[in-house]
Amino acid sequence: MRVAIGVDVGGTKTAAGVVGPRGELLRTTVRPTPARAGAAAVLATACDVAATLLAWARGQGHDVVGCGAGVAGTVDLAGVITHATDALPGWAGTDVASALAAATGLPARVVNDVHALALGEVRSGAAAGLPSALVVAVGTGIGGAFVVGGELVVGRTGTAGAIGHVPVVGESRPCPCGGVDHLEAYASGPAIVARYRERGGAAARLEDVVAAAGAGVVLARDALAEAGAMIGYAVAGAMNLLDPHAVVLGGGVVNVGPMLLDAVRREIAASALPGPRAVPVRTVAVPEYANVIGAASLVTLETASA
Repeated sequence: MRVAIGVDVGGTKTAAGVVGPRGELLRTTVRPTPARAGAAAVLATACDVAATLLAWARGQGHDVVGCGAGVAGTVDLAGVITHATDALPGWAGTDVASALAAATGLPARVVNDVHALALGEVRSGAAAGLPSALVVAVGTGIGGAFVVGGELVVGRTGTAGAIGHVPVVGESRPCPCGGVDHLEAYASGPAIVARYRERGGAAARLEDVVAAAGAGVVLARDALAEAGAMIGYAVAGAMNLLDPHAVVLGGGVVNVGPMLLDAVRREIAASALPGPRAVPVRTVAVPEYANVIGAASLVTLETASA
């Protein structure tokens, strides 16, 4: 079988998988991203998981056509990180594509992680068959992507879709990118935890906030609902601007449950114009590995068109 390796490098975890021609996962692995150990350690982890999966795939007799990666940060056409937030210190300037190619001996292509997610969702996920889709992922950071006719709209510098860095009215809160009062500073996973703790809640992780909300703690429920409303407001603005055929939401924060997701949907319904508001708002097809499937599609789609 012709397969590809897909790698997803996020601020918290690095996931990877062997992906078949229809987007099916044949084998997966997840490791913590050693973000605080620096860019070299993060890159070494990505290369190691790719090489390990390559060995497994070849051992199963598969024909591995390439390695695709979706990574946090802004990525140029050569697969080099041109800008990154403090979630991955020292990540800017890292040549991810060359490192993966050297580690695997395979053709490698690298894009922003949400760009990879969007390609996967359009190819075989929640937006399959649609002329266009706006994809937004909320996790350690917040990112977006717009796909038209199966092609990413990346912009001049690869920055297109950076919805996490849309300015919001706030409390002069610093964003990991160095800016102030961006959406990511209020509604990413770490931001939700930080705001909950500032208001008197006890939480080390987003899961603690979700558990408290599930137990009926009003402060926790409010924290999730407020973040959801801010996400929905930003998404509604993007919908009004782009007029997509569908919106697809993903990422660890979106997947915490209805208390946040319902707030996102309510704000979209309240703030989007009538035309955009009528399109479906979906969640990703395979939440845990959606980015991996999308990353693999970078090379499988290229192979198919070659």
